[in-house]
Amino acid sequence: MDNQRNLLLAVVLSALLFLGWDVGMRYFYPEASLSASLTGSTPNATVKDGATSAKAGDIGADVGSGQKLTLKTALASADRVMIDTPRVAGSINLMGARIDDIVLKNYRETVKKGSGPVRLFAPESTPTPYYAEFGFVTDGARQASTTRWQADGAKLTPTTPVTLTRTDAKGITYTIRFAIDADYMITADQSVANASAAAAIIQPFALIKRTSTNATLDQFVAHSGPVGVFGGTLWDPHSYAELAELGGEKPEGTPDWLGFTDQYWLGALVPGGNGSATGSDAKGNVAVDDAGFRSLGSDLFRTDLLYGATTVPAGGKLTQQTRLYAGAKDSLILDKYEEAGITNFGLAISWGWFKFFEKPILWLLRTLNGLVGNFGVAIILLTVIIRGLMFPIAQKGFASMASMKAVQPKMKEIQDRFKDDKQRQQQEIMKLYKDEKVNPVAGCLPMLIQIPVFFALYKVLVLAIEMRHEPFILWIRDLSAPDPAHILNLFGMLPYDVPGFLAIGPLAVLLGITMWLTFRLNPTAMDPVQQQMFAIMPWILMFVMAPFAAGLLLYWVTSNILTVAQQSYLYSKHPQLKAASAKDKAAATSAKAQG
Repeated sequence: MDNQRNLLLAVVLSALLFLGWDVGMRYFYPEASLSASLTGSTPNATVKDGATSAKAGDIGADVGSGQKLTLKTALASADRVMIDTPRVAGSINLMGARIDDIVLKNYRETVKKGSGPVRLFAPESTPTPYYAEFGFVTDGARQASTTRWQADGAKLTPTTPVTLTRTDAKGITYTIRFAIDADYMITADQSVANASAAAAIIQPFALIKRTSTNATLDQFVAHSGPVGVFGGTLWDPHSYAELAELGGEKPEGTPDWLGFTDQYWLGALVPGGNGSATGSDAKGNVAVDDAGFRSLGSDLFRTDLLYGATTVPAGGKLTQQTRLYAGAKDSLILDKYEEAGITNFGLAISWGWFKFFEKPILWLLRTLNGLVGNFGVAIILLTVIIRGLMFPIAQKGFASMASMKAVQPKMKEIQDRFKDDKQRQQQEIMKLYKDEKVNPVAGCLPMLIQIPVFFALYKVLVLAIEMRHEPFILWIRDLSAPDPAHILNLFGMLPYDVPGFLAIGPLAVLLGITMWLTFRLNPTAMDPVQQQMFAIMPWILMFVMAPFAAGLLLYWVTSNILTVAQQSYLYSKHPQLKAASAKDKAAATSAKAQG
């Protein structure tokens, strides 16, 4: 029993350390959510164009006006082609062939009435620039991002692609044909037709540039920052701050896709494998020459995709395809693209080690939500189902505890008899275990088995975009946000905001009370330090977990209530445990009084 208590204590303290670190990062290193209003100001880097060495680190030497623009002013230009699909709206900037205006129709910025759709991409020089650009490096020089392209249509839809065209002074014609599907994928076919009198060395490129000032927080359970799959392996080791310290990073392996991720959104480039060229050195497919991530300073970052140099002779042509994903991290949509050939695209969601638990849990959560029509109720039902599935394991743990408790008097007798011979004492105890058919670790194993399952459930509730802005009942209008009702300002009746960890709401109080009840039902530890730890732990957890999403607190409260019911039932099945627990509590109370 002492070993089991120590293990339980270690697990709970580890959870406290993990949760406390997560909350501490939220308070001491705050970052705005991606749905923040575009009304602040963000520094922009201004770099002049010039001849480059045709490396990915140089293709993004874009020109900024140096003038800060409001979003409304930046989007008022007539040099734009509209984008309109069932999920996406926005526009393409003909100056520089940039996709710098993307909003997601199915997701709102906030739960407030009249809130507009989530903005993912925004133009250069606005407070939160985030955009994709497609272009060419010709004879080692990157084309200016201020170049204006001509469009053959006014609107890009799933049924009407749009082609941008420009011809340089040498007579080389550059073409970018944009197509978009009904979800979030834009396909860019970059072509070159060399009508000049001489051969030209051409490298198509694509890039994504963004600020980190509106990025979601990089967490242990939900990565935010540079991400990609290289050589079939997920690469996501750095936050924006870490990438800024490094100055940049070029992952090893051929890129399958790369970009930037937030908790719920993704902007990513997918290299095409169907490039083609005509001429004496035609290679069929154009390989990626360079790809990586760069920190540009002033909270600006860029990911680059530069294809190999191809000599396009006079009269020759070159075509290269690149895809751009700009949208929500909906696992069903990401998995669909992965099944269509984008390697490990579903790993844009930070599933981690327990993916094989998490995906079925998310499927069940979606199914329950579809049946009951309330995501909060679906969370409660999901918790009940999982606890029900785990019940036989918990029952085995309690049975093992009961068996261990039954042999405690005999163990004490052996310890007293052989207190001066530790080796003989251990031999006799092991013989006792064998004779009584007791396994001392059997009580620990069920708990260890349950930990991955419950951690997987926790991650699903953090990662699932399905929970975003989903209401529950009464005052809880967004299960993905903290409980908005705070006791210290009388649930909003007093005109001030409650600071930091003092923002305790009803769900957090319920969490503390139910956690206290679960600890009360556990056999009392005789060690005074452990007694004090278990006495204050529920209230520490109440403060630590209060800033977490309401959906997570709802899960924990439901789980605690089920734990109390389960323990009460199992104590009724193993009365010797309940009696021993009561005896321990009485002894502990007596010892405390005497001390």
